[in-house]
Amino acid sequence: MTRFLNNPDFRHTTSPKIGVLLVNLGTPDHSDTASVRRYLKEFLSDPRVVEIPRILWWCILYAIILPFRSPKSAAKYAQIWTSEGSPLLINSKKQAHLLKGYLGEKLRTLNLPSDLVSIQLAMRYGSPSIADGLNALRADGCQKILMLPLYPQYAASTTASAHDAVFNQLRFWRWQPALRTINTYHDFAPYIQALASRIQQYWKHYERGDILIMSFHGIPKFALEKGDPYYCFCQKTARLLAHELKLEPHQYRISFQSRFGRTEWLKPYTTDTLHELGKQGTIRVDVVCPGFVSDCLETLEEIALEGKSDFLNAGGKQYHYIPALNDHPDWIHALTQLCLQELSGWLTIPPSDEQLNMTQLRAQNLGVKL
Repeated sequence: MTRFLNNPDFRHTTSPKIGVLLVNLGTPDHSDTASVRRYLKEFLSDPRVVEIPRILWWCILYAIILPFRSPKSAAKYAQIWTSEGSPLLINSKKQAHLLKGYLGEKLRTLNLPSDLVSIQLAMRYGSPSIADGLNALRADGCQKILMLPLYPQYAASTTASAHDAVFNQLRFWRWQPALRTINTYHDFAPYIQALASRIQQYWKHYERGDILIMSFHGIPKFALEKGDPYYCFCQKTARLLAHELKLEPHQYRISFQSRFGRTEWLKPYTTDTLHELGKQGTIRVDVVCPGFVSDCLETLEEIALEGKSDFLNAGGKQYHYIPALNDHPDWIHALTQLCLQELSGWLTIPPSDEQLNMTQLRAQNLGVKL
C-alpha cells in the first residue's frame, strides 16, 4: 500500500508525452559466476519459463541448476563478453538510441515535436528493469505507453512474461497511463525485409552457402500442444524470409536451438540439423537466427562457436554465422514503422504553454492542489 500511495499523481502542469518501452530478455550484469547465478535465478524462477510444479522446481533449481549451471554459463558468457559489457545490452541500447533519432525525424515530417515520443529500454530479467523503464517514462510525463517486446515471434515464455511484468508494475500506479502492447510482428513486412537485407549484405561480401539454416529459439513441445502459437509464427517468418530471398525449399532449413532439460522441445534441433548436413558432405552452411534481433549468448556462443564445431566435426567444411539485425539501418527503419503503425491515433499536437496555463488556472479556481 505504501508503494501505491507514494507514487506521483496526476499534474495539470505537465505536457503529456507518449512513451515506447522496448523490452528485451535480459543479461547478467557481469560475466562472473555470481552475476550469472543472480540472473539465472530470476530468469528460471519465472513460472512462464518453467512450467512444472513450483515445489519440485525449487528443489531442482537450488540443488542442481544454480550450483552447477552457473559456473558453466559464466564461462560461456566470458567468451562473448566485450570491454563494453554484454553484447545484448550494447546492441539493445544502440537500437533504442537509433529508434529515438529515426522516430524524431518521422515526427518532424508530421509537423509534430521530435521529442513527443520518449524511448526507454528495459530488460525482463536483470538491468535496466521494467520498473526502471516505466518509472523513467512516467518521470518524462508519458501518459500513454506503447510496449514493444524485442521478440518478433510471440511465445508465452517471452512476450507474455514481459506483459506480466509491465502489468504487475502498473498495479502500484495511482494514475495509470493508457497502455498498448505489441504481441507479435513475425510477419511484419519491414522486419522480413530487414532480415533479407542483412543476409543479402552478408552474401555480397562472403558469397552464399549451400544451405541457409534459420535457427529459432526452442520451447518445449507441450507448449505448442497447449496452444502456444510460437512454432507457427516461426514457420511463417521463415517462409516469408525464404520468399523474400527467392530460395527454393531445398536451399534452406528451419531448426530450433537452446534446448534445456530432458523434455522434448520443438524439432528439428539445430545441433541435429548441423550434424546431419555435415555427415551428408555439405560443403558450406550459413546460419541466421531470425528470432534474435540482437546478438547475445545464444547467437554468439551457441550458434557461432558451438554450432561451427558441431558442423565441422560432423564432416562439414565451411560454416558461416550471419549476425543478428543489431543496429542495421533497415531494422531501425522497421522498428520505426512498427511504432508509427501502433501509435496510430495517439500522435497529436500537444497542448501549448498557453493551453497548459489555462488548464492550471481552471484547476486552481476549482481548489485543486497543484
